[in-house]
Amino acid sequence: MSEILFSSFQLGPFGLKNRVVMAPMTRSRCIDNVPSDLVAEYYGQRSEAGLIITEGTSPSANGLGYARIPGLFTETQSAGWSKVAKAVHATGSRVFVQLMHTGRVSHPANMAPGAEIIAPSAVALAGTMYTDAAGMQPHPVPREMTESDIETAITEFVASAKLAISSGLDGVELHGANGYLIDQFLNTASNKRSDRWGGSVENRTRFALDLARRVGEAIGFNRLGMRISPYGVFGGMETDAETDAVYAHLASGLSRLGLVYLHVVDHSAMGAPEVPQKVKDLIRSQFRGTVVLSGGYDRKRAEHDLIEKRGELVAFGRPFIANPRLVTKLKSGEALLQPDQSTLYTPGEKGYTDYSL
Repeated sequence: MSEILFSSFQLGPFGLKNRVVMAPMTRSRCIDNVPSDLVAEYYGQRSEAGLIITEGTSPSANGLGYARIPGLFTETQSAGWSKVAKAVHATGSRVFVQLMHTGRVSHPANMAPGAEIIAPSAVALAGTMYTDAAGMQPHPVPREMTESDIETAITEFVASAKLAISSGLDGVELHGANGYLIDQFLNTASNKRSDRWGGSVENRTRFALDLARRVGEAIGFNRLGMRISPYGVFGGMETDAETDAVYAHLASGLSRLGLVYLHVVDHSAMGAPEVPQKVKDLIRSQFRGTVVLSGGYDRKRAEHDLIEKRGELVAFGRPFIANPRLVTKLKSGEALLQPDQSTLYTPGEKGYTDYSL
């Protein structure tokens, strides 16, 4: 079998020791939304990966929709992320923080006093979400963002990205997937606007592209990536007649800006609709930078898609949870352990840092 997966790769200014990426995964271990020594240990254990993309991290109090997810908008949070950066860098790996504003995927019980649930339109997400204070609760109707709110949100992302770099993290991934704020602007299920931020393909992609431009200007486009999930259904997202055009326009615009990578997610392995290969090929044709492939990969499929030049890097998610030294296991063919589903989002070290190294 080919070993291109384990070959080095130059990602912008960063030399990666292999093409294995640890995908971003919410783990809900950040008490008071601050990465602790435990979080640094977790990422350090998994730093065989050439690149680690952290769990979704909010750029503001308004984006902290889930229980115990991290933020990156205070000095205390920055100090926590500095520990993570040091732990990952100690083994010669690189780490990008994923900035994720949850938008309407939120509940006040998970947020600080004074924080607001905001979204492109006042459309509630169906169903419920977990809160530490009151268990499962229905999603409230978000407040529709004004022009001022949109500008504030972009400014918060920029400030958080700058704080990421000053914390020692190598770069930033903007979470434009899975039904969170950026995706909420892209998708007509959550974006009912008739102004310049909604309706047409150009208007629906405006927030993502303006945000990417402003963040890239602040930290350098060679330190910036974006994650997208065409045909995704998480967070109540839906496919429409213009979905392909939206992602082609977005990929082209991000390419012109010069983002260092585009992270394309296919969650069909987890029950979501499969992203048609023609759509992946369309995105690939429109984006000239590095493409990170993600979604249910094993070594064989990863090697195949790298050889076929469908992307340059491959992200692995859940296999990293129970197999901290996943790269070693992929190389040797050793059987992978399965994670304990009951401890995916619980606080503490159990099911987090206690898997065998």
